[in-house]
Amino acid sequence: AEQINAAQFLAEDLTLPKEAGLPQILIYHSHSQETFCDSREGKEEDTIVGVGDYLTDLLTNTYGYNVYHDTTVYDYVDGKLDRSKAYTYAEENVARILEENPSIEVVIDLHRDGVPDTTRLVTEVNGVSMSKVMLFNGISYSKTKGDIGYLYNANRDDNLAMSLQMYLLGEEYYPGLLRKIYINAYRYCLHM
Repeated sequence: AEQINAAQFLAEDLTLPKEAGLPQILIYHSHSQETFCDSREGKEEDTIVGVGDYLTDLLTNTYGYNVYHDTTVYDYVDGKLDRSKAYTYAEENVARILEENPSIEVVIDLHRDGVPDTTRLVTEVNGVSMSKVMLFNGISYSKTKGDIGYLYNANRDDNLAMSLQMYLLGEEYYPGLLRKIYINAYRYCLHM
């Protein structure tokens, strides 16, 4: 309870000013090979990368942000699908992208939510059927181990604040679109 302070998270000003010409938001996919039940074989637009293209277009053309969409494949190496090492591969390249583009303030690792075939996470917003969205946070802490020091996440509180504020705004404008804020002990690449 002392680590997750909702009042503090709600008080943070997370406004992202629009700046001409410089990338502000990075979208990447540690699991670029994720597809959907109706994805067509070999059609990138039907994968999570296609969703990233769509989100890039929305953020750029509707909201006026500058987005860097990294479509590098991190989970398919040497002809094999390996999602467990994808975070390590992604971390190296994302760190380079951030070093080369210090104007980036928001990093999104966009995933498809993997659930059993019997689970349907669909809602309707303004008459349009769509997938529900879940926000994910890695806090480098577990009840049994305490702080996981080798996975330090200096951005943990900002990430939690952003998730909470996004969740509340989402519920205000699009009730039912957001599933929950999922909190995991490990950080994955959320320290970036």
